[in-house]
Amino acid sequence: MTAKMQKLGIVAGSGSLPRALIHECQKTGRPFCVVALKGHANPDLMPADIPVKWVRLGAVGTGFAEMKKQGATQIVLIGGVRRPSLKELCPDLRGLKFFAKIGLKALGDDGLLRAVIGEIEKDGFKVVGIDDIMPSLLAPSGVLGKYEPTKADETDITRGFEVAKLLGQADVGQAVIVQQGLVLSVEGIEGTAQLISRTASLKREGKGGVLVKVSKPNQERRVDLPTIGPKTVQAIHDAGFYGIAVESGSVLIAEYDKTIELANKLGIFVVGV
Repeated sequence: MTAKMQKLGIVAGSGSLPRALIHECQKTGRPFCVVALKGHANPDLMPADIPVKWVRLGAVGTGFAEMKKQGATQIVLIGGVRRPSLKELCPDLRGLKFFAKIGLKALGDDGLLRAVIGEIEKDGFKVVGIDDIMPSLLAPSGVLGKYEPTKADETDITRGFEVAKLLGQADVGQAVIVQQGLVLSVEGIEGTAQLISRTASLKREGKGGVLVKVSKPNQERRVDLPTIGPKTVQAIHDAGFYGIAVESGSVLIAEYDKTIELANKLGIFVVGV
């Protein structure tokens, strides 16, 4: 059996990407099963014609056991997962042993993601990245819609990439907002949507304002690739900013056609750099 036809276990978080992956498996005839994370995955975005096992994040070991029972050999973790507190996790026995091993200081860091992958693969699964299965989700290079950045925007984009990469090197966040050469805000634990909403009040008089989103220098590509989508475009417009720049080949674009169509409608530029 080729790698592409091995049964895929999909661990679904928030957003539309899990649904896109399910549809891709259905289209290509690849066998799969789904575990959805309670409080993260959206039930409305789960196809109604397939069985889905819902589990708490702290008891996801139960989901992996179910996937093994169903014959899955590869695992993909797809969709957003809000960084939980230990109290929210309420880890089961396996989870407690896991956190005792890696230490609580890793909670929310890239180190945690690598440790999670290591634990999953100890169970005999192979963890694969969504970009290995659906490379079309990765942002291409160039201007992606009908609006182009100005020279001033390009200066902001360059500045944004410099700062965002430094931010990622410190394992803090993956996005910044820059206007008129000034870094208005940087992403922390809150995520990009909250970053945009809290930066709206910091917008300066005049034109401009670019969201720059990149991968971390040592990004674990199998998990947590940065993502934009229609909601990102709408949020940038609502905040009064002018565009979005993403690192091509390293940032996912959910619902690509819808994202670019909305950007064109709202006058927002989207570029892959």
